[in-house]
Order: sequence, then C-alpha cells, then structure tokens
Amino acid sequence: MIVPQIEEGRHGVEVKAMFFIHDNVYIPMRDNPLGDRLDRLAKEKGIYLQACDQCVYMRNLADKLISSCKIGCFPDFYGAVLDQVDLIITI
Repeated sequence: MIVPQIEEGRHGVEVKAMFFIHDNVYIPMRDNPLGDRLDRLAKEKGIYLQACDQCVYMRNLADKLISSCKIGCFPDFYGAVLDQVDLIITI
C-alpha cells in the first residue's frame, strides 16, 4: 500500500528510503511492475532503495535489480539515510 500512497501524495510522511529483506528482495527487480514503479519513484522523489546483500546473493538476483536499488547490509543503509531521517520504521 505504500507505493500507491506515495504516488498519490497521500502517505502522510515523506519516505526517504526503503530496505528490502528476505523474499521482499524480489520486489525491486527489473521487469516487475512494482519494481519499475519503485524505480520511477526513487528517481523522481530521491528515495534511497537498498536490498539485503545476503538475501540478494542467495537468490542470484544481483544483476536483476532495478538501477536505483543498491545492495548492502543494514549498516550501509543506516549510513546512507541516518542524517536525513528522524525515524526508521521496519516491518
């Protein structure tokens, strides 16, 4: 639900980043309609996207992710966004 809310400008807060873990690393893949939408949002709104390195490598997806999605671990994610956010929510 977050992607349509961001697209429609009704999410309620400014999303600065998203981190994908476990099977959610399939979301930011090229040729996945949701991944393509995220890629566009990342470029338009400056949203930082990152997928868990171990999750990506275990599934052989490293060369299949959208161009705006980085690969790394939580410390990399925190380093990229901590100075831009007041709150990090994980689900």
